[in-house]
Amino acid sequence: MCNFEHAKISNFMDSKQLISRALKKEFLSADEGQFLYENTPTADLMFAANELKKMLVPGNKITWQIDRNINTTNACTANCKFCNFFRHPKHEEVYVTDIKTYKTKIDETIKYGGDQLLLQGGHHPGLGLDYYINLFRELKTLYPNVRLHALGPPEVAHICKIGGHTHEYALTELKKAGMDSMPGAGAEILSDRVRRLISKGKCTGQEWLDVMKVAHKVGLTTSATMMFGHIETIEERFDHLVRIREVQAQKPEGENGFLAFIAWPFMDDGTLLQRVKGINNETSADEYMRMIAICRIMLPNIINIQTSWLTVGADIAQLTLHGGANDMGSIMIEENVVSAAGAPHRFTANSIQECIKEAGFEPQLRTQHYVEREMPEMEEQLIDY
Repeated sequence: MCNFEHAKISNFMDSKQLISRALKKEFLSADEGQFLYENTPTADLMFAANELKKMLVPGNKITWQIDRNINTTNACTANCKFCNFFRHPKHEEVYVTDIKTYKTKIDETIKYGGDQLLLQGGHHPGLGLDYYINLFRELKTLYPNVRLHALGPPEVAHICKIGGHTHEYALTELKKAGMDSMPGAGAEILSDRVRRLISKGKCTGQEWLDVMKVAHKVGLTTSATMMFGHIETIEERFDHLVRIREVQAQKPEGENGFLAFIAWPFMDDGTLLQRVKGINNETSADEYMRMIAICRIMLPNIINIQTSWLTVGADIAQLTLHGGANDMGSIMIEENVVSAAGAPHRFTANSIQECIKEAGFEPQLRTQHYVEREMPEMEEQLIDY
């Protein structure tokens, strides 16, 4: 936003007026949100976000989940400059997870109380729609009660591109095969300027949104995400939030659409962005808390705001629970992608509940669809990695 536009906005409104409108669940424009972000003390932003949270998610419960991230493959042609996990399809370390490995990992997931797999991987040039349909069918035959939270818009776009399918056909067939919901992976920042520089091989921001629109149309619940703190501008962050909100506003009546929004800072350790471009994660605790608060304020039509304990740690995550966030996400029995870029934090089922209690809330286990779960009989996971 130019200085003239800033001055124009400030002539007509102030932070108090914008917060008053936000508390009525009005949609603030990108310029208004940016003005609020840049001109409001952190305590005031967090207070407003917390008030909105209490309207949308009443009570004193903070939800959490037990699932496992299993990567279908590490082969990828997207060449994202923030990813240390992928390998070129011809690299000697490339793998495609086999059924024997899935069975071992799923059995262990159930032992630790999990009810879901988060299935994601790279853009493998040889794995098309039929592969994923057959995989989902086989997993559902073996484990009918385990939910498949699978793929993401860039993977769906890749599958459609190599197979010549429409988004609607692919998503309809994947849902029939057992796909229960879709995560908001690969959003990063939806600006194509940013995407050309950090994830050139992925779908455009508009195609990411288009895939999500179709997912909502065919009855798949999804989430939305944002990875910030790298090369994007503040303006691009707010454009991202508004575009997400617009897609949610267009969801079919009776569908969840985006049931949750998750924002996390870029993790830089050993990435190409750090080594070649000198881009480091400089997101402070204050900035993260402000971003979570502004996400709640800018997205009043998305019920759940999840904090990213994996990237910011327990202490900061606890503070965000008082500033807009109502969900701690999963303990992630296994996670390989963000961790490969330096995210060091870990939780078990017991420790995440203790963390929530320490913050002054009641922990509540949930499903991916935010339905409350009773605590199952389970073994405690031993964190040894």
